[in-house]
Amino acid sequence: MRQIVFDLETTGFKFSEGHRIVEIGAVEMVNGAVTGRNFHTYVNPERDMPMGAYEVHGLSAEFLSDKPVFTHESVAQAFLDFVADAQLVAHNGIGFDLPFMNAELEAARLKPLDKDNIVDTLHLARRKFPGAPASLDALCARFAIDTSIRQRDGHGALLDSKLLAAVYIELTGGAQAGLDFRREEADVSGGGKRGRAPARQRPRPLDSLITDQERAAHSALIAELGDDAIWKKVLAG
Repeated sequence: MRQIVFDLETTGFKFSEGHRIVEIGAVEMVNGAVTGRNFHTYVNPERDMPMGAYEVHGLSAEFLSDKPVFTHESVAQAFLDFVADAQLVAHNGIGFDLPFMNAELEAARLKPLDKDNIVDTLHLARRKFPGAPASLDALCARFAIDTSIRQRDGHGALLDSKLLAAVYIELTGGAQAGLDFRREEADVSGGGKRGRAPARQRPRPLDSLITDQERAAHSALIAELGDDAIWKKVLAG
């Protein structure tokens, strides 16, 4: 299963009030594991930067002035291509990230993202830990995820996406969520025939966990059974 964990930085909370996206970050996950493929871009909002927003993400209007606008092919369409048909994951994604992104996409006359295809980690956290703080920072602290870079450099869409991916893995079962136990088919005949790769053997057998006392008790039990007991046939065979 392919998923895209994403985050936005904006000039404010509502697109309807004239606010715009200024940064997009996204991280790819496959079968519950981060693959290392990322998407990141800054966006020229074509407007001023409110001080409240600047204090959160540190992106000034001057810094963003030479960055591509949202409708540029390297931004909106590139993000859509990166997402493709993957499931989306975002923190407060239902309440903020997805509506904001879709408002931008619709204004750019591009197809919006499926609102039914998103996992909101804020909702997951509130169900799993009722009454507990559920911000990204609080969840990182709960799961002992290192946020020292964020504390030093502030918010950033790609950094927050990476942190959220780590949080999402913990919320959905820990690191084992990324394990894939399905064996990949491999060419084992040398002639092009596809088959299962042979299982690797241990260098030496595992030590027995049965104690001498347990072994003696088991032998005594078998001795009391009749001649037709299955255990006697197994041991004799």
